[in-house]
Amino acid sequence: MARVPHGTTDETARIFALQEEVDQLKEAVASHAVVDQAIGVMVALGRMTPDQGWLVLKEVSQHTNIKLRNVAELILVWGRTGEMPDEIRARLEDLLDRYGPTQIPGSPPLGPVE
Repeated sequence: MARVPHGTTDETARIFALQEEVDQLKEAVASHAVVDQAIGVMVALGRMTPDQGWLVLKEVSQHTNIKLRNVAELILVWGRTGEMPDEIRARLEDLLDRYGPTQIPGSPPLGPVE
């Protein structure tokens, strides 16, 4: 709940509360857009469905203990710069291998497929 200065009216308090709610909704929309874009990267890179892309992001987040939005942001930065933390790269590569044959560009070649 928003901090309301002492002595404010109920109407003023309601305005503060509504402004906080609007700010939270704006953040949610921005976060959703970042996650959706990262899912798109997974779909293109891994030749998978959007639902599978969502699962990949979720699993990377859970196994690296990094918030989903932050994982999505790292994937988008990687798309622009080619840079990705090793921990994210390794987990992402494992999951993409599970869902499809694609390897993350720039990673060492995989050994022979058995």
